[in-house]
Amino acid sequence: MKRGDFLFITGPSGSGKSTLLKLLYGEERVSSGDVIVDDCNLNEIRGDRLSHLRRRIGIVFQDYKLIPRRTVTENVAFVLWAQGFPRKEINRRLQPALKMVGLVPKATCFPDELSGGEQQRVSIARAIVNTPPLLLADEPTGNLDPDNSWQVIKILKKLNTIGITVIVTTHDESLIRLSNHPAVQLRNGQLYRSKR
Repeated sequence: MKRGDFLFITGPSGSGKSTLLKLLYGEERVSSGDVIVDDCNLNEIRGDRLSHLRRRIGIVFQDYKLIPRRTVTENVAFVLWAQGFPRKEINRRLQPALKMVGLVPKATCFPDELSGGEQQRVSIARAIVNTPPLLLADEPTGNLDPDNSWQVIKILKKLNTIGITVIVTTHDESLIRLSNHPAVQLRNGQLYRSKR
């Protein structure tokens, strides 16, 4: 896979799609072999170097992982606060991220005031607010209806057009066909190019 690509990973439940993404951002380690991300061997880095690499990877989870008592703006800004960005820089980055996912009007809402699709878009804004070159999305449409699913994929495609490398795990073959991006299937610990 090259920088700037968009790739879907499919496979049956339990095939290891989520585990593969965890390997790519260093949450899990391989028992053998190497995991190379952005010219970094994840088997050889720990601590600050791993934290620095993770700052260059946006992650979108199926279950959103939003902070319930924080507004949309606070949930998105949280990543930047945690990384020590100054308030002025946080404010500069927030509006474009919320605009990208169509949530400027919902900026002061809390997660329980949002639909599932809107919550997923908040998690995408949070993943991209620090402009990472790599975005990993683990079943981002798994809890959404077809319209919201397609809206999420359109946002990911838009992010890809501005140069972000996107890797998406999904069970939804129709989304893959609609999106017209390459797909690989994970079976028995191996990746196979999907036939369309």
